[in-house]
Amino acid sequence: MSATTAAAPAIHVRGLEKSFPRVPVLRGVDLDVARGGIFALLGSNGAGKTTLVKILSTLLHADAGTASVVGFDVAAEPERVRRSISLTGQFAAVDEVLTGRENLVLVARLRHLRGAGEIADDLLTRFSLADAGDRRVGTYSGGMRRRLDIAMSLIGDPPVVFLDEPTTGLDPQGRADVWQAVARLAEGGTTVLLTTQYLDEAEHLADRIAILHEGRIIADGTLAELKQLLPPAEVEYVEKQPSLEQVFLAIVGDEGATHSPDGERS
Repeated sequence: MSATTAAAPAIHVRGLEKSFPRVPVLRGVDLDVARGGIFALLGSNGAGKTTLVKILSTLLHADAGTASVVGFDVAAEPERVRRSISLTGQFAAVDEVLTGRENLVLVARLRHLRGAGEIADDLLTRFSLADAGDRRVGTYSGGMRRRLDIAMSLIGDPPVVFLDEPTTGLDPQGRADVWQAVARLAEGGTTVLLTTQYLDEAEHLADRIAILHEGRIIADGTLAELKQLLPPAEVEYVEKQPSLEQVFLAIVGDEGATHSPDGERS
């Protein structure tokens, strides 16, 4: 790999537009996502986050503009893009009749990979699901299903993973478990594009954040850079109170406190 290739962004978007009948959704999106790390795309419902992800993952065609993923044009080279990515949607795509291990083995075999059992066991361990691997997924909590869904998306080691609002509908413990799983992806060198409407999720996880509003990127930078867009804060001294989420995790036990989303042990 040349230095030029290594420095190229994992995702490159210029002037992307998409409209549905009488409804413009994307109005000229420009975006670069560096290789490795977690990039959060923030936006309210209807901002165009899912539409953008669908275009980047070749599920929709753009009306105008260009986009590439790991150097492959999403319009001209869709098969190469699909082999380079994994997509986890807003709802866990797992088979509730099968066990967790059987879900993973099935996906590995569908991808024609050798050692499907070993791949499944490794992912169960990585996502703290080894003890539940032989249980039917129908008995899993929401957070466990989400972690299994993300684990399934990693089979085949795709360099880019799209996570479309992965914690929607989860309780605080489930969100904390998923956050930990997402952080592990980035630690392993995977590029993660995460869409979310939860500000604390982006603040906790992302190396870089973009805000999509009314079909356009209106801000893009690190958390520190985005904070500089605001006037200097007035300094006040107040007693810090625990958040409701901290209280909840403290009450449910030490394990919950260890995995609290803000990284602090209660």
